[in-house]
Amino acid sequence: MVLGQPEHEPVRANTERPVGLRPHIERAFEATNVTIDFAGFSGETLYNAIQETLDKVRIGRLTPESIRVRVLISDMTAPMAIPCRAEDQADDPGIRARALRITDRSIHALTDAVQELADLGLVKTATIEVRVHNAAPLFKLFIINEQEAFFGFYPVVEHTVSVDGKPMAIYDAMGKDAILFPFTPSDEDTSNDALYVEQARAWFDSMWGTISREYAS
Repeated sequence: MVLGQPEHEPVRANTERPVGLRPHIERAFEATNVTIDFAGFSGETLYNAIQETLDKVRIGRLTPESIRVRVLISDMTAPMAIPCRAEDQADDPGIRARALRITDRSIHALTDAVQELADLGLVKTATIEVRVHNAAPLFKLFIINEQEAFFGFYPVVEHTVSVDGKPMAIYDAMGKDAILFPFTPSDEDTSNDALYVEQARAWFDSMWGTISREYAS
């Protein structure tokens, strides 16, 4: 044991299983046909994770023939459990308006980046679809090329933000604090990773085809 370090640190390191998503996404773009399904809060994490890889397609370092992105996010025009006022856990239109601005910014940036590749003729087809639902954002899920999945819970935390120009304490889902757990099946894999990916795909498709609707900016 190293002097001065907490005794529980090795346990934390083993259970945390931190994952860098970008290398997995970049490797996925080595395939001929790329698919990415994302479910989460605003799409901000997805854009941050994918933009560098899309730049590599733009300069010719990666050359997929097709890209299909599906985004499934919470509808911030409707009241839901979070985000909400910390004082009484009540819905507040100003809080949701703030969240919607973050969502719009991320979705527009992501859409423009993907669509540009098709407009420039750098890929044969590049599509992005965005749908919303009324369930509160409690986790994020990435499904890459229908073969790998990455899952993380959103911690719900209290923090103070500016709403209509005034500070307000809110309960919010903190996407940047979500630790992603990888599920990457292999031929030698004896775990439940393959089953998890299968069920994650089934869940995503069920949400996509039933209670979600087209995103309207």
